Amino acid sequence: MTGTFMGMPAFPAFPDAARQAVGDGVLRANLRRATHTIRDKRARAVAELADWDRLRAAGKAVKDHTLRHLDRYLLQLEESVTAAGGTVHWAADADEANRIVTGLVLATGHREVVKVKSMATQEIGLNEALEAAGIAAYETDLAELIVQLGHDRPSHILVPAIHRNRAEIRDIFEAEMGRLGLPAPDGLGDDPRELAEAARLHLREKFLRAKVGVSGANFMVAETGTMVVFESEGNGRMCLTLPETLISVVGIEKVVPAFRDLEIFLQTLPRSSTAERMNPYTTMWTGTTDGDGPSAFHLVLLDNGRTDTLADEVGRQALRCIRCSACLNVCPVYERAGGHAYGSVYPGPIGAILSPQLRGTGSEIDASLPYASTLCGACYEVCPVAIDIPEVLVHLRERVAQGGPVTREGIRVRIRPAHGHTAERAAMRAARLLLDHPGALRAGERLLARSRRLRPRRLPGPGRAWTDTRDLPEPPPEPFRDWWSRERGGQE
Repeated sequence: MTGTFMGMPAFPAFPDAARQAVGDGVLRANLRRATHTIRDKRARAVAELADWDRLRAAGKAVKDHTLRHLDRYLLQLEESVTAAGGTVHWAADADEANRIVTGLVLATGHREVVKVKSMATQEIGLNEALEAAGIAAYETDLAELIVQLGHDRPSHILVPAIHRNRAEIRDIFEAEMGRLGLPAPDGLGDDPRELAEAARLHLREKFLRAKVGVSGANFMVAETGTMVVFESEGNGRMCLTLPETLISVVGIEKVVPAFRDLEIFLQTLPRSSTAERMNPYTTMWTGTTDGDGPSAFHLVLLDNGRTDTLADEVGRQALRCIRCSACLNVCPVYERAGGHAYGSVYPGPIGAILSPQLRGTGSEIDASLPYASTLCGACYEVCPVAIDIPEVLVHLRERVAQGGPVTREGIRVRIRPAHGHTAERAAMRAARLLLDHPGALRAGERLLARSRRLRPRRLPGPGRAWTDTRDLPEPPPEPFRDWWSRERGGQE
């Protein structure tokens, strides 16, 4: 029960969406190859640093401190950006953010914008809002370009087109590039260098022509008003320096107190995301400077459910996320289901805890996301800011099972218990009843012990799928109570 928009259409519950994805052999092969490659490279890059654990702890400490004093640092950021010649806008939700950005673009008199990859603008559905206002938005990150040309949705935080292979990308370029600008070269092959060159030629004219750029930011420095963007292709540098007007849409949790705090994340983010020792392109800008870069800078600070998330003492740690995607690449569920099954621009383990908090747990997809995990803990082990994702998943499962209460827009509401968890709640109530009455528990255990020979080889109903590929464990030779009674002289 929330108005928070997350840039995705209405989606079925995760199990239904994942079932379809798991049946796609090509998708699973693409995901398996890409995630294994990225996580193996990351492991080697992280192992090079003897102080990785201390960097991880330092990053966690900086983010936790900032979140505890977020109001103070956001006001300091506004003062710093304004003093440097920029303009700060506050957006409570997606609609307000879209209105602000659309109005700023229309005020320039131009009808085209170039964009550097920004999850915040995907979250609010900015491209669709701009299109409705007659403004063309061009993605310039290679993977985002593939997604845009393919009329697709991103499926990964770092590599949005991870679900596509080279042959599919070539076909998309040949069919769609001409619709938005320079067409693909004749005889285009599927070699990565050819594909990258085709994208480079297609985008170059847009970089040189565009007068308005739209970006996100990886970090915002409160003490100086500096915006920081990490990227690997150089397209961000073009978007951030060539246009006359630059508009940055950034979630309020991306602020850090001081410039020196970047020292931590300049080491941890590249190694956790692209497995590089240093980010290829790190662009920083502070307000505006005469004769250098855009002449007008606007910062749109986005809430869109983040304040509600901050109010949850367990769930707020999701706001530490620096969008490295390491958790996706080690997750056995993501590897098999892919990103689209999560019904959010934030897929994988981080999406399973972030989306239900930003949007609430009133829809089928959001009520099912906390269960999209084996709770194996691999995501926590690789997180560079030590987000305990399994802890938050269990916390959100409790919220879903109990049906609330949660707070949205200052109103305390009770979410209807999620469909599909009725049997689970009934089983928990029955277990509580038995555990509260030892005599009944003892009688039930003895009855079950006497019927061990009636054990089926396959479970009935929904449990049948589990025993299609597994044998039920063999029961021990004698019940535990009988063994205990014999060994301990009848003392229970």
